[in-house]
Amino acid sequence: MSATTGKRLAIVGATGAVGQEMLDCLEERNFPISELTLLASARSAGKEIPFRGNLIKVKELTRDSFADIDIALFSAGGGISKEFAPSAAAAGCVVIDNSSCFRMDEDVPLVVPEINPDAIKDRPRNIIANPNCTSIITLMALFPLHKLYGLKSIIASSYQAVSGSGAQGIIELDEQIKVLAGGGEVTAEMKKVYPHQIASNVIPQVDVFTDNGYTKEELKMHFESRKILGLSDLNVTCTCVRVPVHRSHCVSVTAIFNNPVDVEEARAAYTEMPGTRLVDDPSKNLYPVPLDSTKGDDCLIGRIRKDMVLENALTLWVTGDQVRKGAALNAVQIAELVE
Repeated sequence: MSATTGKRLAIVGATGAVGQEMLDCLEERNFPISELTLLASARSAGKEIPFRGNLIKVKELTRDSFADIDIALFSAGGGISKEFAPSAAAAGCVVIDNSSCFRMDEDVPLVVPEINPDAIKDRPRNIIANPNCTSIITLMALFPLHKLYGLKSIIASSYQAVSGSGAQGIIELDEQIKVLAGGGEVTAEMKKVYPHQIASNVIPQVDVFTDNGYTKEELKMHFESRKILGLSDLNVTCTCVRVPVHRSHCVSVTAIFNNPVDVEEARAAYTEMPGTRLVDDPSKNLYPVPLDSTKGDDCLIGRIRKDMVLENALTLWVTGDQVRKGAALNAVQIAELVE
């Protein structure tokens, strides 16, 4: 792939679900690319992937892959990022990393372009981190309200699609549904991704548990929200739940603010917030659902109401495509900001 102007761009993990979504976003947004390099493991090297009318051959990822690259989008897991991202950055390449590897590093900005775009200017390690998908979706809903009322604390419960576990999560759900529909039972051999049956069930565990009883996924929202918003005293408590949905995460949020809130003013705030769309007319059964956000760029917000327990608090519901805005799109948007 070549053109007369644009960035020399690489995608690490190009054959994975998020890598493929990155390619879709780059094409749809007409990202200026002078040369595109697709990188993956040795077993994927040689595959050809279509992009803008051409077939691009996948190359094996090595530490020497980044000598002539301007921007590298990493989406191949934390282990790969830890091993190869520093080499890419040392070669002068700006790394945009989708893993959790560098998110809490003080020298690595953690960026949602609609919220803290200026953070990318200070990147001493030449690495920019993409936040956790649930954190992105939640903060897209809360940021315009934070600007109005001053965010104080967050109480949240997430409802996370199985594609958040990768392709195997979708396969496991579909296989279990098929067995149940045929009158069979889900056996232990069919529970490889999740510790319990996911079909016709919900599992209140995403990622592993830590010593304080929260999972790593739940703690990500706590610490990442503080860093993205620049609120070191922000309190966040969260329960993350896996649900039998293919794609798009949902989050139920109660946000407590420093100042009095107004529901109509809160609803109006989303007209000024790029990447969000208000879907909030309960009288017509209009509220965000996963199917409506899947494959879409916007986070959908609805069910906005004053909390009946806490003062200066709003409760709302948000859904967003965690593969797209929660990963691939956010990374491409960051790349668009890199000069």
